[in-house]
Amino acid sequence: MLLRLRRALPQAQLDALLALASSLGYRTRFLDERRELLELSGCGKPEHRSAFEDLVGVQSVLDAGDARERHERKPGQADTVVAVREARFGGGSIVLIAGPCAVEDEERLFEIAHAVRDQGATLLRGGAWKPRTSPYSFQGSKDEGLELLARVRLETGLGIVTEVLDPRDVEKVGEVADMFQIGARSMTNTPLLIEVGRAKKPVLLKRSFGASIREFLMAAEFVLAQGNTEVVLCERGVRGFDPTTRNLLDVGAIAHLKRATHLPVIADPSHAAGRADLVRPLARAGLAAGADGLIVEVHTAPDEVHSDGAQAISPDVFGQIRADAIAIAALDKKTVVLPSRATTRR
Repeated sequence: MLLRLRRALPQAQLDALLALASSLGYRTRFLDERRELLELSGCGKPEHRSAFEDLVGVQSVLDAGDARERHERKPGQADTVVAVREARFGGGSIVLIAGPCAVEDEERLFEIAHAVRDQGATLLRGGAWKPRTSPYSFQGSKDEGLELLARVRLETGLGIVTEVLDPRDVEKVGEVADMFQIGARSMTNTPLLIEVGRAKKPVLLKRSFGASIREFLMAAEFVLAQGNTEVVLCERGVRGFDPTTRNLLDVGAIAHLKRATHLPVIADPSHAAGRADLVRPLARAGLAAGADGLIVEVHTAPDEVHSDGAQAISPDVFGQIRADAIAIAALDKKTVVLPSRATTRR
């Protein structure tokens, strides 16, 4: 590990640093006369980097060496592949997740589920609990919605991706969900991240609209640190100053993450656009930047919904996105994972 120390470091701070290095089993060597570059030799662990960063005398970690954090891609390391029923995230596979923003109506839910499966989705998204800006807005159908998701999963064979908001609900939601979703508002909820990490079930982690890439990756680290390696990162747009789109889809972040981490990365063009007419072009942009999949809001009657109807696309447009994904995947020698089992119509 290579550390850059602060200039003219007081002896007390230097002693504390050297004592910590010794206690963690490192040998130390200064690389310059001003004693600002400190090389640490030894068997590193992911938690060691943070231990040194917390010290007031350390300006930055220039090279983590063997103390890489769990999300970091080591030289030559292959993609982590996260399997969720039929879906395969990473390793050259592209997954399509689709469905309503919220579970509101039984008939519509089953209609949408069959429609998106017919158009290529292997996982169904749908929130039983909905975090909203206003406490007076629709908060989700909660337990009733969870029961509907369980039934649609049994009937269609689609895997279920649904959001969990409270650490106390992880066990209950996990009985239905094939993949936990941690929404943008919950990205910094560390007790929730720890709890889903302990659940040892795949996690879809969305980037907060105000989070840096480093903060996003450290949120994933909370899950990984619990021994859960099945984490999929989701870029859903960051907050900008122009109201033309709901958020700004950070395609540069997608491209960077595919190099910086071994974890799969997908894009959410629906929350980035905030408008149904822009979802398809943003989906193409995300895939072109290297995304391992998409999560898209699809609804057969968007005028009826209580949440995010303006950004919901029709099943036919989702089918066009599937065709786009197949074409873009071919350019990168990837494969779009499509459903294989037949569905049972009601």
